[in-house]
Amino acid sequence: MENGKIRPDVVSYNTMIKGYCKAGKTQKAMELLRVMESINLEPDKITYMTLMQACYSEGIFDSCLALYHEMGEKGCEVPPHAYSLVVGGLCKEGKCLEGYVVFENMIRNGLKANVAVYTTLIDAFAKCGKMEEALELFERMKTDGLEPDEVSYGVIVNGLCKSGRLDEAMEYLRFCRANEVAVNAMFYSSLIDGLGKAGRVDEAQKLFEEMVEKDCPRDSYCYNALIDALAKCGRVNEALMLFNRMKDEGCDQTVYTYTILISGLFRERKNEEAMKLWDMMIDKGITPTAASFRALSIGLCLSGKVTRACKILDDLAPMGVIPETAFEDMIYVLCKAGRVKEACKLADGIVDRGREIPGRIRTVLINALRKAGNANLAMKLMHSKIGIGYDRVGSIKRRVKFRILLEI
Repeated sequence: MENGKIRPDVVSYNTMIKGYCKAGKTQKAMELLRVMESINLEPDKITYMTLMQACYSEGIFDSCLALYHEMGEKGCEVPPHAYSLVVGGLCKEGKCLEGYVVFENMIRNGLKANVAVYTTLIDAFAKCGKMEEALELFERMKTDGLEPDEVSYGVIVNGLCKSGRLDEAMEYLRFCRANEVAVNAMFYSSLIDGLGKAGRVDEAQKLFEEMVEKDCPRDSYCYNALIDALAKCGRVNEALMLFNRMKDEGCDQTVYTYTILISGLFRERKNEEAMKLWDMMIDKGITPTAASFRALSIGLCLSGKVTRACKILDDLAPMGVIPETAFEDMIYVLCKAGRVKEACKLADGIVDRGREIPGRIRTVLINALRKAGNANLAMKLMHSKIGIGYDRVGSIKRRVKFRILLEI
């Protein structure tokens, strides 16, 4: 069109921008917006909304916000959906106060927020730890004549549970039951998780079974919350039964499921069962995380199988799932358990790998030696160059082993 001397209009550019956005080429679409500016062709509401939707979908929230501001500066009408996208993007980034400012601009400009916008803001405030503000918005939504839906109630309950306000959360459950408000899986899962963390495991179990009665599907998050609660209060056999039930119901057993069970089994000194579960996870092709390795390594160290923990560490190192502080974490746990000699052997492992011993770990070792009644050795460690893996004799540097200090 341009070569044929026919100037493209806004509709033509909007069509091309929409095509680029649908093809996932948002950057190309943004470039077309700037081309329009260069030829003094004013973008319209459709231009901006197409680009904002694409930016939001791809998680480019800064661009979404910039387009919103540009619309305002150019006097272009900002529709309710544009506000929704900007509020949603800011909230996803944890910027609840900035999201609230945009929300207030929307109201000030004579537009009415819907339940989805309110719920997004309520959820963001709750996740930022501003539960009172979240509750105020919830009440304001009702004052504005909007009826909260099951998602709205779900985010309020989730926030209350995360804040430890379980009795208030249970009040909302009773209200929903009495007023025939649907209670979804998120609602139940939040309560089960909160009750479990508070040690109210029997109540959590009742809600878990109630989900079956209410024909509410149970997902991995829901199962994991109850398994974690059971394992942490020493009811690991019940946790294992739930683990098997999870499989029977076709619910995904995630790496987190295995991690909490492995940790629970080690706590109950069921070391072989914990190792079997670890092997099962690996055999299923589930990639371990730093947290799952930490649960395994700490369990093995405390059960006296430090060498085995180190071997697994070496095996997993190429996969990139081992935390950089793996050795340090194990040393810390061993020192806290009073197993100083094993901790010193692990410290040697760090030195042998050419790494420095962090000052924090030196301090832990020194304190452990003192508590064990080895004040002299603690002083030797404090004044030696062991923290960087060598000592100096005259002009010669030589390796110093931690366990050698214990034998002096």
